[in-house]
Amino acid sequence: MADLPLLTILVFFPLAGGLLMLPVWKRPVAARPLALGVMTGELLLALWLYASWHGLAALKPILPGYLLVEDAPWIGAFGIRYTLGLDGISLLMVMLTAFSFCVALAVSWRAVGEKVGLFLALLLAMETGIMGVFLALDLALFYLFWEVMLIPMFFLIGIWGHGRRIYSTVKFFLFTMFGSLLMLLAIIALHLLHAQQSGVATFGLQQLIATRLPGGTQLWLFGAFFLAFAIKFPLFPLHTWLPDAHTDAPTAGSVILAGLLLKTGSYGLLRFGYPLFPQAAQTLTPLFYTLAIAGIVYASLVAFAQEDMKRLIAYSSIGHMGYVAIGIAAWQPVALSGSIIQMANHGVTTGALFAMVGMLDERAHTREINAFGGLWGKIPLWSFFFLLFSMASAGLPGLNNFVGEFLVLSGTFTRSPLAAGLAFTGIVLTLVYTVRLVQEVVFQTERTPLPLADLDRRELCLLAVLALLVVWMGVHPTPLLDLIHGPVQLLVGGAP
Repeated sequence: MADLPLLTILVFFPLAGGLLMLPVWKRPVAARPLALGVMTGELLLALWLYASWHGLAALKPILPGYLLVEDAPWIGAFGIRYTLGLDGISLLMVMLTAFSFCVALAVSWRAVGEKVGLFLALLLAMETGIMGVFLALDLALFYLFWEVMLIPMFFLIGIWGHGRRIYSTVKFFLFTMFGSLLMLLAIIALHLLHAQQSGVATFGLQQLIATRLPGGTQLWLFGAFFLAFAIKFPLFPLHTWLPDAHTDAPTAGSVILAGLLLKTGSYGLLRFGYPLFPQAAQTLTPLFYTLAIAGIVYASLVAFAQEDMKRLIAYSSIGHMGYVAIGIAAWQPVALSGSIIQMANHGVTTGALFAMVGMLDERAHTREINAFGGLWGKIPLWSFFFLLFSMASAGLPGLNNFVGEFLVLSGTFTRSPLAAGLAFTGIVLTLVYTVRLVQEVVFQTERTPLPLADLDRRELCLLAVLALLVVWMGVHPTPLLDLIHGPVQLLVGGAP
């Protein structure tokens, strides 16, 4: 198996599955099982890599800290290479990606009834793009995958979305493209500066890290990278595209948005932004702290005022990703480990909440909090899982989000007690709006009689798996922390 191009298979297997969708384009009965087979195969490969990572770590990789590396010339005239690398951090993101797409497929199994073949093909194409983002080690290749992953989401929201889907799609596209074009200019500038210094044209990450840049140049280039990644996080005040995109996206789109697209921003910052421009990153750390804390407090207050459950969870995502930002800003081993774990935790927990709101919307055809009440007595299975995932989102000890937030705050405290103390207020605010949501939807007296059916077997199995993950990641996070320990130490050792 080690001789096979496993990383290439990880990246392009979903795209191949999307192409195989063409013969069954208009036959949902055949298209859905095909997509399920491809996504399940992708997940099994990711899990096999995780089960084998100790053995892979014992081998001598091409790059220090990496379990697998695939490198080949691509566009030699410009120094562009096809370079993929898998370390503990990217392996965690690969597993999250493969799992999240299985969740997205499960929640859309009945919810999407039109153009099913096209919908599934776009999902598979997007999986290829996101896998590429998490594995690329050549900046030109990374940028290619960065753009590829956005195109399917544009169509998913625009075609299968709800409400003001065209407005939300255009807003999403404009925000992300603006940041992406600035990052492209910075990548080209870094490439030219490195070629001027060394005489070697390359877009390779490891080579570009060695480029000597004046402080002012670093600030400008880091600013371009930072803006692109901050939009995707999203950091306050660049967050305004996210609530609209979540509200109007189909449930599967919301699961992928929350679970993966936001993580590409945080991953890009810790993989590329900080290692390439360490002095500039250190200079802008106070600004990073300020934006992250402002986002946590602002998003929590706005979430409390929401009446649409999906919009409330969207704002909660901004707050939770603020903790990821704080941990990266601290650039300290414990805090950075907490940020990476929180990326995975948020993908599971918030993805589960979006899935559950989608299930409720399919039954009641509304997401308004005021339309519900007394669901514990009417649909107890749904209510139990909703309570569990809501408490996980609020950071209840023993569940997954607590681990990431605790590590972020404890690590940040060693660098900036003030930042850690201010960020802690977000935990209190999160608890307030989460308790309000659960109280009004699950335990409040029923306001409007609604004929609701409880979970079916497909939904029950999906939520049971998500619940087991939430508990396991909260009670026994050690395997995941061991997985990312080495790469985190290498990152922190090479940057401020």
